[in-house]
Amino acid sequence: MRWCDSGSLGRAGTLLALLLPLWELGCWGLISASGGQNQAQHTTVGPWEMLRRHKRSWVWNQFFVLEEYTGEEPLYVGKLHSDVDKGDGKVKYVLSGEGSTSIFTIDENTGDIHATKRLDREEQAYYTLQAQAVDRITNIPVEPRSEFLVKVQDINDNEPKFMDGHYMAEVPEMSELGTMVVQVAATDADDPTYGNSARVVYSIISGQPYFSVEPKTGIIRTALPNMDREVKDQYVLVIQAKDMVGQMGGLSGTTSVTITLTDVNDNPPHFSRKNYQYTVLESLPVASVVARVKAVDADIGPNAEMEYRIIEDGPGLFKITTDEDTQEGVIILQKPLDFETKNSFNVRIEATNRNIEPAFVHLGSFSDTTSVKVTVKDVNESPVFSTQLSRMVISEDARVGTSIGRVSAHDPDTSNSAIRYSIDRNTDLERIFNVDALSGVISIAKPLDREVNSVHNLTILAMESQDPTKIGKGFVAITVLDINDNAPVFAIAYETLLCENAAPGQVIQTISAVDKDESPSGHLFYFALPASVVSNSNFTLRDNKDNTASIVTKRGGFRRQEQMLYRLPVLIVDNGSPALSSTNTLSVNVCDCDSDGVAQSCGAMPYTLPAGLSTGALVAILGCIITLLVMVLMIMSMRQRKKEPLILEEERDVRENTVLYDDEGGGEEDTEAFDMVALRNLNVIRDPKVRRDVIPDTHTFFPYPTSSSSQPVHNTLPDNVVFQKFIWDHLKDADVEPSAPPYDSLQTYTFEGSGSVAESLSSLESLSTDSEQNYDYLSTWGPRFKKLADLYGNIWGESL
Repeated sequence: MRWCDSGSLGRAGTLLALLLPLWELGCWGLISASGGQNQAQHTTVGPWEMLRRHKRSWVWNQFFVLEEYTGEEPLYVGKLHSDVDKGDGKVKYVLSGEGSTSIFTIDENTGDIHATKRLDREEQAYYTLQAQAVDRITNIPVEPRSEFLVKVQDINDNEPKFMDGHYMAEVPEMSELGTMVVQVAATDADDPTYGNSARVVYSIISGQPYFSVEPKTGIIRTALPNMDREVKDQYVLVIQAKDMVGQMGGLSGTTSVTITLTDVNDNPPHFSRKNYQYTVLESLPVASVVARVKAVDADIGPNAEMEYRIIEDGPGLFKITTDEDTQEGVIILQKPLDFETKNSFNVRIEATNRNIEPAFVHLGSFSDTTSVKVTVKDVNESPVFSTQLSRMVISEDARVGTSIGRVSAHDPDTSNSAIRYSIDRNTDLERIFNVDALSGVISIAKPLDREVNSVHNLTILAMESQDPTKIGKGFVAITVLDINDNAPVFAIAYETLLCENAAPGQVIQTISAVDKDESPSGHLFYFALPASVVSNSNFTLRDNKDNTASIVTKRGGFRRQEQMLYRLPVLIVDNGSPALSSTNTLSVNVCDCDSDGVAQSCGAMPYTLPAGLSTGALVAILGCIITLLVMVLMIMSMRQRKKEPLILEEERDVRENTVLYDDEGGGEEDTEAFDMVALRNLNVIRDPKVRRDVIPDTHTFFPYPTSSSSQPVHNTLPDNVVFQKFIWDHLKDADVEPSAPPYDSLQTYTFEGSGSVAESLSSLESLSTDSEQNYDYLSTWGPRFKKLADLYGNIWGESL
């Protein structure tokens, strides 16, 4: 195969080396896209004529179609022709491939190809089609299928577009001229290989004279040197991209670029005022804030961070730190203020940038200074002790009233008020010490005991006479010196065991002593037996000269039957001045020991039976006791089985269920209990499952007796019926009353019977005058009213 172009055939020579493998397929002839004539036969002879070639079967070319064609008739693309076609109509041309039916059509007789639709190169740049010549009658291919391209030729129908949209960029302020800021890029959908449709140039529409843009690259650079962020910190540029190399008729697109100048440390700090004045109270606590000052810096962020320092006066009294949130200088008090000593301070403060850029050092010093005057205002202060902690020493044998020492306090104010002293009794609960209110002399109020408390820590209060609310505190530590006033005693409560088989000269106990007193050179104790027991025949004492002593047996053959306990007095003497001694008693228990000397039993001997009572007798006595116990249990069991209830269940009366109550009875003659039969009503059946936690839905829970005017009055009914009706009436009222207490609560009713033996005692039925009263009838009421009859009968008898 060879390439055949519509122009000079000289181009084929350059492709010869690449197309030699296809030579056997023949050479395609050219059909011009603009004309319809067959140019397959060429008279020009190229270098390939020297090679053997086959007969050409197809006329081939790469066809071109102009995009966006807007004509009414189908657009002619080109013509295909085969050498087999003699023009007699026996050959038919068939087109297949991309768009062969929807976009491209072919005249099967002539091979003319037309485009029936408007094409867009940006949607598809070329189409691959296959052409074939077939016999019209048999549809048998007369030549192999061949492939060719239809390329859509570009026109300038797309403007440049900035795909990244709006640009944001930053550049440091004070940058040099020509500093690169950002690069913008626009794309053009047109064919970059054909003409200038996709060749874009950039220009700046808005943003001059501060910035410029390179036409070919789109790089934006600074156009002015030393732009100052503090003057203007943001710029908005409009950049245009135009195709056709910017020539007239080209299409264009724009984008905006926001450029922000970032801060650099090019401004020194400065104080808005050269002098500050502050007033503080002399009672201001240490570590409190005295004042705040601030140096102003036009820079922002780290470039505006400050460091403050005190350069004159008061560096020991004050210190200054930086508030990281506000960048203020905070002056803090380090020592207490004293108006009487100094009432004014002048402090010189320097503020310096924390982060200094060397590139801008030439602009000047990046620091500033100011003066701060601190005036101290006087306040009424509490008394101050000359010594905050006083240490005193006293011997524990000092007499009551002895002076120990003196404390002193003064009023620090100019008024210099008199001071009164007292002891904080929370530090001297036992009131062992006193202090003189005027002189401050501390004395003993109660005897001292070093062994109880060797150090007393007192708080002394000092208050002004003119203003008792001003109270100062001082502290006194009183150490009590020891004297030898305690005799030595045993170190522990010894429990000494002595074996019956102990040999003479055996050590049975080693003792030591303790002394509550304090010896500067260490305690030294002496041990001995009192003179009254030195000559005893049982034990002796050996002083070991190391504050211990050993108790040694003098003999052997100790017997518990003879003596179970020995009490040995021991004399202990200390080395104090004067020396003190005490006598301590050591208890020695005689024990039965094994062969190794280990005690088995000590103290009292076990109880032994009389010699005449044998073991057999003991067994017989025990057997008799057991037999008696078994017989007693059998008798009780038999009686329990034969026991019958005292009252039959059906005859049991409620009155026998005795309960405890606190009501006072009728006296010793009231031997009959209340008759509960009247409360029984066997004719009424209650519902056992009625709810009591909700308001009744019906008027009654039980079949209450029906109220009727025809019913007999209470005094005409039997007592039990009257009592029964009284209860049902009140129960009905409680059930249907919504505001009654909870419906399962206990209801209490009082009921007065139908009559009394004594009839009515009401004074309403009495005679009008006392002289007409007669109480003789009380004697007829029975023994209950006997006492009352005696009282009133005698009175009225006397009066008559």
